Amino acid sequence: MSEQPKAVALLSGGLDSMLAAKVVAEQGVHVEGINFFTGFCVEGHTHAIRQKDKDKAKRNNALWSAEQVGIKCHIEDISQEYVGVVTNPKHGYGQNLNPCLDCKGFMVAKAREWMEANGFDFIITGEVIGQRPKSQRRDTFPVVADESGAGDRLLRPLCAKRLEPTLPEREGWVDREQLHDFTGRSRKPQMQLAAKYGFEDYAQPAGGCCFLTDENFSRKLADLWQARGTREYDLDDIMLLKLGRHIRPAANYKLIIAREEGENRFLRGYRKRFHAVQDLDNPGPLALVEGEPDSDDLDTAASITARYGKGKMADRIRAEITPPWGEPYVTEVAPMPPARIPEEWHV
Repeated sequence: MSEQPKAVALLSGGLDSMLAAKVVAEQGVHVEGINFFTGFCVEGHTHAIRQKDKDKAKRNNALWSAEQVGIKCHIEDISQEYVGVVTNPKHGYGQNLNPCLDCKGFMVAKAREWMEANGFDFIITGEVIGQRPKSQRRDTFPVVADESGAGDRLLRPLCAKRLEPTLPEREGWVDREQLHDFTGRSRKPQMQLAAKYGFEDYAQPAGGCCFLTDENFSRKLADLWQARGTREYDLDDIMLLKLGRHIRPAANYKLIIAREEGENRFLRGYRKRFHAVQDLDNPGPLALVEGEPDSDDLDTAASITARYGKGKMADRIRAEITPPWGEPYVTEVAPMPPARIPEEWHV
């Protein structure tokens, strides 16, 4: 160990991890943050794309929280390695497609690797006993410590007094009496501690910070896996699942229909990967057609797309269909009435 203890703090961008880092840094420990990019984080992407979100602050909450604590933050892209965590979690999923226990163990293991490579001494997380039903329980804490290889170099400052002393406590690198005994789902203790430190503007924890905890997103991901017959995915898949209306009229194809101009602009970037459909006669959404559609399917896709545009009451509209890496052509269709779009088509 160096003369001054060094700790790496997992920073999600939420309040708990920011507080955990601050509690330890206040004791004279050299703390640096690490944030792992998986592709599933709620913040950033959709706010940057959607027109309705144009006035919202575009910030990375992990970097911002590190600045509040006064520490350096390292961003690590683990999206490729993370695929196996999502597709085949050893400990299963939570309420949706969230592999929370496997995720926590994986991230702590990556933090341990970083700790060892950079000469740091222990790891900090913002976990609180009882706060998350899948991964933050007294019986799952040892699982994370053991399977990550972190052992008792893993310190949870916000609930440490309810756990056995860890190596940093036994060695005197941190004072156990200055740690906390938070438990349960209430946010009041964290908010009181935030007020003590002068933290006023911080990310709200409701709903978690991961799209995999979201029921709608998980349903779309499960549909994607079923349609492809495999649980593989790439980052473009994840980005497209975050946006638009998803409608599957048949097993062989799906529409992704923009809901506003910001999404229209974003989806245009995928016109060389999927068929693109748009009403030529009236303002309206761009739609991507994913899968293996035939000509009749593309006419149906054009009819559905027109239903969401300004020409939805017209008898007929001209739709431009652009095949991937092909020349666009025009077809004439009638906009599909809302009653003709069955509820089960909506993913």
